Amino acid sequence: MVLRKINLRDSQSSGPDLLVAGAGPAGLACAIAAAAQGLRVEVVDGRTPPIDKACGEGLMPDTLAALALLGIDERQLQPMGFPLRGIGFIKRGTAIEGYFPQGSGLGVRRTALHQLLLERAQGLGVAFHWNTTVTSIGGDALDTNRGTMRARWIAGADGPQSRIRKLCGLDRGSASRRRVALRQHFAIAPWTDLVEVHWAKGAQAYVTPVSEAEVCFVFIGSQRFSSLEQPLALFPELRERLGPASASGTPMGAVTMSRKLRRVTSGSVALVGDASGSVDAITGEGLALCFRQALALATALKAGDLAHYERAHAEILRLPRFMSRAMLLMDRHPLALAQTFRSFERRPRLFSRLLHVHIGAEPMRVLGRSGLIASLLCMLTP
Repeated sequence: MVLRKINLRDSQSSGPDLLVAGAGPAGLACAIAAAAQGLRVEVVDGRTPPIDKACGEGLMPDTLAALALLGIDERQLQPMGFPLRGIGFIKRGTAIEGYFPQGSGLGVRRTALHQLLLERAQGLGVAFHWNTTVTSIGGDALDTNRGTMRARWIAGADGPQSRIRKLCGLDRGSASRRRVALRQHFAIAPWTDLVEVHWAKGAQAYVTPVSEAEVCFVFIGSQRFSSLEQPLALFPELRERLGPASASGTPMGAVTMSRKLRRVTSGSVALVGDASGSVDAITGEGLALCFRQALALATALKAGDLAHYERAHAEILRLPRFMSRAMLLMDRHPLALAQTFRSFERRPRLFSRLLHVHIGAEPMRVLGRSGLIASLLCMLTP
């Protein structure tokens, strides 16, 4: 699709209400939510579909609930995925399991989810301009390699290295240490209906069934993995479990970190998804966060008030940031990890309670017998 140049004199009559830079899940969700509010939306991206990214591919119940608000019913996803009952933490043969209180999660290939989001956006009349990269931004205009586009609002959904964020001067903030991730699928029948999180010194392995014959592995650590054998050596139980299973597809790498920005809006520009800050992939909440942000931004755009989105964005990230810090503490300190596992073994309900809070099934209470402070004290008590 060719992006035509829009002249100044006809920008108001022909330009969209919202121009989204980035057609990953965050950008597509933003386009869907805004179009569902009756706004005219166009999307630009320097790539062409299918668009993939290294991720765990497990959709938790709260993620599925956000997708439903975007018009994608769980029944559309079920035929292409694998149902998930909960999450398991595993360390040297010790397994702690927690189950979703209502409904189930779903393991789904990232490319399959992206295609559903794309079709939903197209069904709402969203226009797409592929192979189109942003070169500069000024006011209501985006300059691209194919011309200039204008819109009332601009959304930057162009990932962790967001060009929109840099061009708008929204880069100020703080960031944690970078970690690296490596994703690989294996052709093997799932042995569990949980998302398994395996812990080793300074690394985690996320195991997610995505079909009756395929499992997704994501390894996350502080050092770059030069080959698949390197992370598998950290998890001998998984290597033994895989046996002669063959890798399906090619490995894909990514960088993950926690980034907190001072602001996520400037003038008529708003940031969404990883462009707007992130939490470490250790939480597994990346997709849920960008879907909630997209819904909040659409509401703010409809009201013409980006200050509402600033407040909503901060609230959406409050709990995931807390959970990320707690889990990264376990990653950095072996004694904290060992003590946490002992606490979960002694108090199985503690793990379930934290899981329910993590996925939004229970409200986050700070104080009280079931509050987060009491839970953390339990975890730290020998």
